[in-house]
Amino acid sequence: MPGLQNLPALIVSLIVHVILLGLMAAIRYNLIVTTPHVAVETVFSEERQQEEFAQDLQIDTMASESMNVTAGGLQTTSLGATSSTAAAAQTKIEQSETLNEPEFRFNIADLSAPGLDTLGTDLGEGEVSGETGAHVDGYGAAMSRLSQELLRMMRQQQVIACWLFDESNSLKDDRKEIRDQFDKIYTELNIANDKAVRGRFHSLETMIYSFGEGIHSITKEPTPDLAEIRKAIDDVRIDETGSENLFSAISTAIDKHSKAAARSDRKLVIIVMTDEVGDDAELLEEVIVKAQRFKVPIYVMGREAVFGYPYAHVHWVNPESGISHWIRIDRGPETAFPECLQYDGFRGRHDAYSSGFGAYAQVRLVRESGGIFFLLAQDEANLAGRAAHTGLARKFDDVAMKEYEPLLLEKREYARRRDASDFRKAIWNVILTLNPHIDGQLNLRWHYYSIELPEFQKQGRKNFDRSLRAMAVINQQLAVLDRIRELRSQEAEQRWRAAYDLLYAQLIACRVREFQFLLAMDQHVRENPQPQEPDTNYWDLAYTGEMLQPDEQQTQKTRVDFAELEKQRQQALDLYEQVIQDHPDTPWAMVAADQKRLGFGIKFVERFRDPRAFTEEEQGVIPKF
Repeated sequence: MPGLQNLPALIVSLIVHVILLGLMAAIRYNLIVTTPHVAVETVFSEERQQEEFAQDLQIDTMASESMNVTAGGLQTTSLGATSSTAAAAQTKIEQSETLNEPEFRFNIADLSAPGLDTLGTDLGEGEVSGETGAHVDGYGAAMSRLSQELLRMMRQQQVIACWLFDESNSLKDDRKEIRDQFDKIYTELNIANDKAVRGRFHSLETMIYSFGEGIHSITKEPTPDLAEIRKAIDDVRIDETGSENLFSAISTAIDKHSKAAARSDRKLVIIVMTDEVGDDAELLEEVIVKAQRFKVPIYVMGREAVFGYPYAHVHWVNPESGISHWIRIDRGPETAFPECLQYDGFRGRHDAYSSGFGAYAQVRLVRESGGIFFLLAQDEANLAGRAAHTGLARKFDDVAMKEYEPLLLEKREYARRRDASDFRKAIWNVILTLNPHIDGQLNLRWHYYSIELPEFQKQGRKNFDRSLRAMAVINQQLAVLDRIRELRSQEAEQRWRAAYDLLYAQLIACRVREFQFLLAMDQHVRENPQPQEPDTNYWDLAYTGEMLQPDEQQTQKTRVDFAELEKQRQQALDLYEQVIQDHPDTPWAMVAADQKRLGFGIKFVERFRDPRAFTEEEQGVIPKF
């Protein structure tokens, strides 16, 4: 039979294949058992949710003449590696002298991976979370990056870009700058319009809104007309209420355009320009859910939060009277809850220390929606408070700051993790206890002491008693920090170790300065100095590097001599220096260095303040920022 005649050939073939398969299995087994095991250890705790490196954007603000699309995560990084195209990155790597003779030669296997340009093309929507800190020197750089983002999205579908402009007084000049930058962005995007397949809609249409207490539609509907867009920005009103309901405005914009965009297969993008966190941040999680549901990336052009503090102050001069005023605005903080002392030893903080990050609520929204937070790091002319214009660095090393990134968790989860740690919970309780916005009795008068002795004595007695109480509270909280000192070495987060170190140094310094305040008050009452300038109408407190020495009577009453006072001053200086050494190139080190220079002595200085500043008429014209 034909089948039996072929049997010997089949048997031979089967035997040959079995032998070959056996050899291949032996080779594979040998490769597996001889592959070295590489142990990798991480310095980050398991609970740490690592964020992205902040990026410094130094982008040419000239309009592009070609359509060069780059994925969101491939811009210039803080490490100095430019990856605008795959070819450019490959050339730089090949030419790097440091890689010509690598110190280690360890080849596991040949790897084949797609190039950077392919990765930028293939990553699907929602695969990469938003960027939490793209540092830009101005709106021009931000607009350049934004145009690249829009081009990337327009490659796949038409786009509706909803711009939300803050109606606050403080952003009037900024809105003009943004309006002028629209020429560039639309010049570049018209390249995409020319290449796009035109249908019933343009490849990019823009809607202009403004928001304050409410949201206002400036353009009647999305438009591609540049002249109409620029006019709409000029028509943004000033909201005199000072309210900034940012999250309500974003929610309204999503509600109004998301369904229409979905029906027409267009991409909805929201771009916000603001310098405050928003008065309705309690809506944050609701807006995040809505943005994720409709796949709406949110981009924010904003300012950095004041370090560990919810507020900032801006300087405003009444053009009619010439009188200066300092107006508080909401700027943060950069964390879900403040992780720094809210007290300067006399009153609520009045500084402008840089945090290096945007406000928590805005940054979390950007990250969860897949957008970008453009951190406008240039100097602000009207920003007031200590460290606003002292030449202190308002930009930190991104690599150093990587270990200090805030946890961008939902607030309840953030609080749960914080309170699960005895170390963190104790620090938080100290911050709460010494918060003058909660305990008003901690506030001491700093300005406007009367030049009339009887009234000065009345004001002095009230603040003298408050100071004694404040010092007692500070001593209690120092005892709390002493009790958790041994837990510091067990803390995994650099942010919380730095928070403990700076907080302890600040409380020692506050105690010394408050004692100096008591000595200065007592001396002023006894000596009753007279103003030297004819127009002086108030006494203010001021820091000085020269410390008052308690006399014999004061030493007997307080049981503190100058030697003990100097010892505590030196302890504060040493602790500040330790913060600088342990946390270099960070906001904690910046604050410590500035506080060392500030001086520990307190004195009274004569001042003139225009009496009209306190009238109802003058107070009534102060704008809401």
